[in-house]
Amino acid sequence: MGANNGKNYGSEGKGSSSISSDVSSSTDHTPTKAPKNAATSEDSDLSMRTLSTPSPALICPPSSQACINGKDSSTSSSSVTGETIAMVHAPPTTCLPHPHIRPASRQQKEQAPIDILPDHSFIQIFSHLPTNQLCRCARVCRRWYNLAWDPRLWRTIRLTGDMVNVDRALRILTRRLCQDTPNVCLMLETVIVSGCRRLTDRGLYTIAQCCPELRRLEVSGCYNISNEAVFDIVSRCPNLEYLDVSGCSKVTCISLTREVSVKLSPLHGKQISIRYLDMTDCFVLEDEGLHTIAAHCTQLTHLYLRRCVRITDEGLRYLVIHCGAIKELSVSDCRFVSDFGLREIAKLESRLRYLSIAHCGRITDVGIRYVAKYCTKLRYLNARGCEGITDHGLEYLAKNCAKLKSLDIGKCPLVSDGGLEFLALNCFNLKRLSLKSCESITGRGLQIVAANCFDLQLLNVQDCEISVEALRFVKRHCKRCVIEHTNPAFF
Repeated sequence: MGANNGKNYGSEGKGSSSISSDVSSSTDHTPTKAPKNAATSEDSDLSMRTLSTPSPALICPPSSQACINGKDSSTSSSSVTGETIAMVHAPPTTCLPHPHIRPASRQQKEQAPIDILPDHSFIQIFSHLPTNQLCRCARVCRRWYNLAWDPRLWRTIRLTGDMVNVDRALRILTRRLCQDTPNVCLMLETVIVSGCRRLTDRGLYTIAQCCPELRRLEVSGCYNISNEAVFDIVSRCPNLEYLDVSGCSKVTCISLTREVSVKLSPLHGKQISIRYLDMTDCFVLEDEGLHTIAAHCTQLTHLYLRRCVRITDEGLRYLVIHCGAIKELSVSDCRFVSDFGLREIAKLESRLRYLSIAHCGRITDVGIRYVAKYCTKLRYLNARGCEGITDHGLEYLAKNCAKLKSLDIGKCPLVSDGGLEFLALNCFNLKRLSLKSCESITGRGLQIVAANCFDLQLLNVQDCEISVEALRFVKRHCKRCVIEHTNPAFF
């Protein structure tokens, strides 16, 4: 499969300047965090060898005009049904002029403040830009072209938006990044294309074939990708540690391709190095698929199966047998998970730090007791909507998991002030507590918590019958605490 795709892509030459990519101009967003791997201080060796290589302009407004070789020519992009066709351009010779701005004199250009910045400052600024804006900067002038394609800025590709032709964009970008090492991109470690619904298996095949050093892949919400493409990624990228396929409804399993499995048998299960796996909303995932995942991804430490509604206690049994290093696990809204499933999860013992069982209606105090007895280093528990939990379950939890920092027991109508008293007298490190819609909670229970848990930072008592005096008492004793409430008299 990979060979066939490679043959198709190879028909478009590296030096072609007529290759186009479909990218929506509405996807021009600035990320909230800078890429972790971007360098900030070292000067780069700026040679002119890259000037003959075309650069893809991922964002090219339909009305823009390009200035090539000092002559005005019409732009090579056109708007079609909300998309933008952006051609691959050679490095610019001059800055792009604005039609209503008089060109600056040579003296003014030389005195432009931005030209005074050293190269490493430019690289630091560029490191905060998403991929589409970085490609746009590469079209400004020769110097920016060289700086924008500095290898340190291309450890991450980040594309978002429904209108982005991600398959074509990835093909063009990887071809440009492979110019020094033909057919292999050794610098790219992270690809984030979350929410790009036009991503298909072809795009993932491109990444699998060209990026053997890939460590992180996020394709959440890309529901057109299938198992085959994911298998190809994990088989060809042995260093992949972080995989987010949440919302990819066609993905039902994570495994090596059949060819690789045969070659590595019987030790192939240890060849997938994934540690973080998010399969939220992969609602077709069943126990058999979870069994395969557990057998192949034995190094898992973080696993999220939110709303994988077909998972049962049997699937969790397989998981614990093969993946004994799990620290964080979420089975929220898995309605078939019961106390027997929690008994299996409890076998993770002190390694488990985070557990979410929200809206698992079959869980009662019995399951909570299993977890509390064996998972003594638990720090986070989300049991919202588990209506079978009572004060007895909270007592087991509080006495055995004294280092608990975050607890959500909202919509548990059988929890009362007695359960809060056990928490207050044992879990002094509690920082976040949600009691939303707990009908039996009163101001007395909150006062006991506030008097003992001074580090409380967030308290949710929405839809609870709590007096203004009790809320004020909490505020006095826990001054850094943010209180979420529905009492209009308290502000």
